[in-house]
Amino acid sequence: MEKIALITGASRGLGAALAEALAPRFHIVAVARTVGALEELDDRIKARGGDATLVPLDINDDGAMQHMCRSVHDRWGHVNLWAHTAVHVPPLSPAAHVDARDLKKTVETNVTATSRLIGYMDPLLRAAPGSSAIFFDDPHRGEKFFGAYAATKAAQITLAESWQAETEKLEPKVHILRPAPMPTATRARFYPGEERSDLSAPSAEAERLLKEVLG
Repeated sequence: MEKIALITGASRGLGAALAEALAPRFHIVAVARTVGALEELDDRIKARGGDATLVPLDINDDGAMQHMCRSVHDRWGHVNLWAHTAVHVPPLSPAAHVDARDLKKTVETNVTATSRLIGYMDPLLRAAPGSSAIFFDDPHRGEKFFGAYAATKAAQITLAESWQAETEKLEPKVHILRPAPMPTATRARFYPGEERSDLSAPSAEAERLLKEVLG
């Protein structure tokens, strides 16, 4: 049985680093919106002796996500590992001035789409013995200007924690990991002008985090 790793948010940052680290042990199903970045990822995966299926889709497109999961089922019948790194980061703002459109998109991406994907991925993961799902915590609760992001990220992790408790004696094994600070585009929006030389490289974090999951 071919091992399948599906990465949502695979085009850059930690998602791309996880995809590279998992190749060639897994066939990578790389899901992201940016076609060019996915093609560059594919080149790097091939350079490592791996292969990938590129899926240039937005996780908020529910019909497309249903079709993608059905296609994965029809081709392979299972997923061994799902890593969910896709996230929307709204502009930081005071809680009293959160833009309604930004909040709506943040809720849709970080909470609603995650909830739907858990439902779609669950049967694919249960079809593979020893399967894993990975979520990544980024707590900013109570910090100034982080209200919209922190609230939706906390809701996402709460969904994952419930799924983790529900599958404790079943498949998949749900992991909630906390990456070290990395010089990603997301962090640059939070801390512009930050000295980035001391931050952990996404590739190093991917290797470290995967050891917690795969040993």
